[in-house]
Amino acid sequence: MTSPDQDDVPVSTPAAPTLPRGVPFARHLASHGDRVAMITPSGQVTYRALAERVAATAERLGPARRLVLLAGANREGALVVHLAALAAGHPVLLVPGDSAATLDALTAAYDPDVIARPDDHGTWILDERRPGSAHTLHPDLALLLSTSGSTGSPKLVRLSHDNLQANAESIAAYLDIRDTDRAATTLPMHYCYGLSVIHSHLLRGAGLILTERSVADTAFWEEFRAGRGTSLAGVPYTFDLLDRVGFERMRLPHLRYVTQAGGRLAPDRVARFAAMGRRSGWELFVMYGQTEATARMAYLPPALAHERPQAVGVPIPGGSFRLRPVDGADAPGTGELVYSGPNVMLGYAESPADLALGRTVHELRTGDLARRTADGLYEIVGRRSRFIKILGLRIDPHRVETMLEEHGIPGACAGDDDTLAVVAAPTADADPAAIRRLVAEGSGLPPRAIRVRLVPELPRLPSGKPDYEAVRRLARDARTPAPGPGSHDLRALYAEILDRTDVTEDSTFVGLGGDSLSYVEMSLRLEEVLGELPADWHTTPIRRLTGPRTAPHTPRTTPRRRLRRNLETGIALRAVGIVLIVGSHIPVFLVQGGAHVLLGVAGYNFARFHLCAGDRRERLRRTTRSIARVAVPSMVWIAFALLLTREYDLANVVLANSLFAQDNSDPEWRYWFVEALVYFLTAVTALLAIPWLDRAERRSPFGFALALVAVGLIGRLDPWNLAHVRFHLSPTVVFFLFALGWAAARARTKGQRLLLTAVVLAAVPGLFPGEQTLRTSIVVGGLALLLWVPALPSIDPLNRLAGVLAGSSLYIYLTHFHVYPYLRDHSPAAALLVSLVAGVAYGAVATRLMHRLLSPRQPATAPAASGATPAPGGGDAVQLRGPRDTPPSRLRSPQLH
Repeated sequence: MTSPDQDDVPVSTPAAPTLPRGVPFARHLASHGDRVAMITPSGQVTYRALAERVAATAERLGPARRLVLLAGANREGALVVHLAALAAGHPVLLVPGDSAATLDALTAAYDPDVIARPDDHGTWILDERRPGSAHTLHPDLALLLSTSGSTGSPKLVRLSHDNLQANAESIAAYLDIRDTDRAATTLPMHYCYGLSVIHSHLLRGAGLILTERSVADTAFWEEFRAGRGTSLAGVPYTFDLLDRVGFERMRLPHLRYVTQAGGRLAPDRVARFAAMGRRSGWELFVMYGQTEATARMAYLPPALAHERPQAVGVPIPGGSFRLRPVDGADAPGTGELVYSGPNVMLGYAESPADLALGRTVHELRTGDLARRTADGLYEIVGRRSRFIKILGLRIDPHRVETMLEEHGIPGACAGDDDTLAVVAAPTADADPAAIRRLVAEGSGLPPRAIRVRLVPELPRLPSGKPDYEAVRRLARDARTPAPGPGSHDLRALYAEILDRTDVTEDSTFVGLGGDSLSYVEMSLRLEEVLGELPADWHTTPIRRLTGPRTAPHTPRTTPRRRLRRNLETGIALRAVGIVLIVGSHIPVFLVQGGAHVLLGVAGYNFARFHLCAGDRRERLRRTTRSIARVAVPSMVWIAFALLLTREYDLANVVLANSLFAQDNSDPEWRYWFVEALVYFLTAVTALLAIPWLDRAERRSPFGFALALVAVGLIGRLDPWNLAHVRFHLSPTVVFFLFALGWAAARARTKGQRLLLTAVVLAAVPGLFPGEQTLRTSIVVGGLALLLWVPALPSIDPLNRLAGVLAGSSLYIYLTHFHVYPYLRDHSPAAALLVSLVAGVAYGAVATRLMHRLLSPRQPATAPAASGATPAPGGGDAVQLRGPRDTPPSRLRSPQLH
């Protein structure tokens, strides 16, 4: 929604000094007694306990009114400081706690007297910069909020104690909030919509499920159900996430209503969610508001949501609308929507001097063009001002233009609810990708919501002013043919990550030799620019990824917090598995079973990255290279270990120990996993070299894999006594694990996964000698995760660490036997760490050498597109960059495949 331009009105002078009166609902928390006020990750907090903490913090803030800058977050500490300041009458400048740049910018602009922010342990501390205030603070001033997202704009909305109380009372009235309600904090508290949820529920003595999780996180719904949640609030993007996580099918027995604001939700979606609510027993409230009105101005009664989804509804209790005539209005009966009510702001602040002002605004010009229908409902039909709201963030295009100008880039900006269009004149240092990143960082928008076009001259009207209608046309043009970046951009991204020079629009990730580690990095990078990816993106040509899609591209995380990521389960299992293997051998701990889980992961990755598009010969080239990438570095290292220790023999070096008579000594069994993996890859390569078996696998991928599982189960029973002295390490016995992983990658239905789960539960118990319940549980649990959980919630640093460990897992396995013995007596933990680092180092060298040995010759320039056939040179190793410019986190290899 838009920021209004107000008429000039007389400026009231500060009233005579009076005792701060505070906001009533913040002062009267104790009146709700032992009702639950908050449900936090650490437990429940009653209103009585909350009131005591608020009183103690208010006492710490002191009797003299001071400007308190608060780093907002949906955490108990932040909420206590906020309520303490409101109760004691200290004005609060509420900023996003996850944006250090915004916090620093507003600290510099407004010189707060107290800064409340979390320390390194997550505890909110008060940095008291002076005992009194450096500013003249109007007695009515209670809260300062930004209208421009996380840009750090010094233009703030000044809200009074009466504004906050009146708006909380209005919202609580039309939503019929009860003291038995529990609302989840699905929106950040520094955003007026999220803050209004908090205020209105505290007013009625209701509970808050205090969480910073996204509705896309499974753990959020666990918290919501456990907290008996009754209401959810969301911006349009939240509803995209609800669709994605299967909200319609969820059982939420206590849910009473869902609210929507923060931008226009398409009428068909309003109608669909309203119908969904009727079926499930909850109501949908569509609402309309602006920060300048403390949060809300109108709501659509739930009974009308299905019939009148295009309307914003009626004014909230205590408020009223009028339509101000506008010259050149497109239709009779339309005008600028003007709101009056006790929740209208005092006015704007653009510098500390404005904190002394009283009321400068008496009614709110919304900047939106509207009409009043015959049944008394209001509908928004357009915008008068240039402010736009995208993904719930309010963006000032003028500020974006100013920011670009500061970087020497002439530009013009416009947009709509979905997209910000930037038209810029080319400069020596600015290309579309750089401008997109700059605008994303400055506005808080995700890159996928920004469209950049370079033009020789900015479009202008005859008067010389920018032609924003032409810019809007560019926004529409950008959204229709190319919802994401152009194919050229993606080709560059593929070339960067896979280190290829032969990328074309018809190339696929698998066809270019992508493996499971580069799969994770590539998926994370693609999500930043494309949003949600199709499940088969790794086998989809680039031209189809950049073409129109049936669903809108939406990022997985909201711009309000640091991006969270998903980590593919196979990668997580490889990383955890190798740590368990090394740690148990030292031992730092004794948690066995990791290697057997990794056999399942190896089969899973084999099916995903070798059995995709391509003819039989192409498949055979991939699998043959894969065998070499596992076998050659292994034989080289074991030969080195033989010279170093004399613990092995020639059978170990050529990976044939399992084929000869053995005793039960430990050294000769150390590399059983590598032997088994090479045998399995060799055997399935030989099978798929037979044309009719290759055709059978293509016709029935799951059926073929299931047949291999059946063969593996026969080997598991060992009816012909093929197993050697260590039964659970025999290739014929453990092949069923590799086959199960292969089948897991091919399973497409719930019934298929249930069948494989039953096989796991039947076949794994009894595999290991003696009673090894933990070991059995590790294997069963790992395979179950592989079957049922495609990805695990994670964060970027953890993804990077898991990627390095998983990518080097084969080399860590090879080398650790000859690293930890030198350190374990001194420090088992150090032995574990050094073993992991040594394996990563060997992996860097070995991968580079294998790349030079096996990588196909690539043309210097990309060839012309040639249909949908994947580019040659696939394999599951990814080529490295240069010998000097490849950081360790970018090294990739086919480890423990």
